[in-house]
Amino acid sequence: MHENETAVPPLGVSFVMPVLNERAYLEHAVASVLEQELDGPAELVLALGPSTDGTTELAHDLAAGDDRIRLVGNPAAHIPVGLNEAIRASRYSTIIRVDAHSELSPGYAARALLTLQRTGAANVGGVMRADGRSPFQKAVARLYNSPVGLGGGAYHSGSHEGEAESAYLGVIRRDVLDEVGLFDESVRRGEDWELNLRIRQAGHRVWFDPALSVTYWPRESWLRLARQFNATGAWRGELVRRFGRRNGIRYFAPPALVILITIALAVAVLQLTGILTGLASTIASLVYLPLAAYVVLVLAVALAPGGGSIRQRLWTLLVLPTMHVSWGLGFLGGVLRGARDTVDASRLGTRNTPLP
Repeated sequence: MHENETAVPPLGVSFVMPVLNERAYLEHAVASVLEQELDGPAELVLALGPSTDGTTELAHDLAAGDDRIRLVGNPAAHIPVGLNEAIRASRYSTIIRVDAHSELSPGYAARALLTLQRTGAANVGGVMRADGRSPFQKAVARLYNSPVGLGGGAYHSGSHEGEAESAYLGVIRRDVLDEVGLFDESVRRGEDWELNLRIRQAGHRVWFDPALSVTYWPRESWLRLARQFNATGAWRGELVRRFGRRNGIRYFAPPALVILITIALAVAVLQLTGILTGLASTIASLVYLPLAAYVVLVLAVALAPGGGSIRQRLWTLLVLPTMHVSWGLGFLGGVLRGARDTVDASRLGTRNTPLP
């Protein structure tokens, strides 16, 4: 904690990064932060979860080699808890959130500070440019960068600067955080959207600047991707329970797909068993039409120019419906019963339960 919480923090930049099982990515992520060219002082505060892959040891090695790196604990392993611990331990007037699965582009921080000053916004974000190494990860990255994959949020595919609903990662004025409060630790996913809602409700602006670019590395396997999207969908459902239609309409497309699939399966069973016949069966068969259109859409995305290698295109056929169905199933569960203790287990090996 600060010695005097009412004191105005000195000018400078505090990068904050929650970290859990990121040994393969952490060093590159940290380097992209430390290579940012800034006129004033800067620090990087890593909030370390209980990693099992050597990430914690690597973080200590990195901190020993650069006094700009500071370490705090995040034994709960929850992202908003780690972010808050890092923010509380930080010293400067601007908070820049970074992710261990991402790499900042050169000049990112300096450009963001200029945009904050130029627009008077409270929070500025840019484009999340997903990238991949393996055919699977490349397929996921392509869909992240496509409106078809993640629903067309500005920071996935936007090109026009202006006010936004939320911001990817975020470059935030510390005085605004002190005003509206830090991340809500009861929101395990979608915590950035919820914070930006409070920022906008307090009369401040959230700003999208497409000149800001962050490279994001998606999950490396199908199971991890499915787990990630299921948890994210569950927490979006929880946010719908809490905030209703303040959530954009695009969030309701994946659960609608899941409901259509469920109805279609029920109709198919009734038709195959002879319970549903005649005109009623013909009318009920109309439910297959939107699903057929969805199949055509998936095929079109996989075969479209820029789809990469044959293996990448084949992965696209599986990845796109996995993203939508996993997210939609999670969403429906979150709406009906709340997200409860749902966590993103995609970085916890085979673990599906909350960490102690």
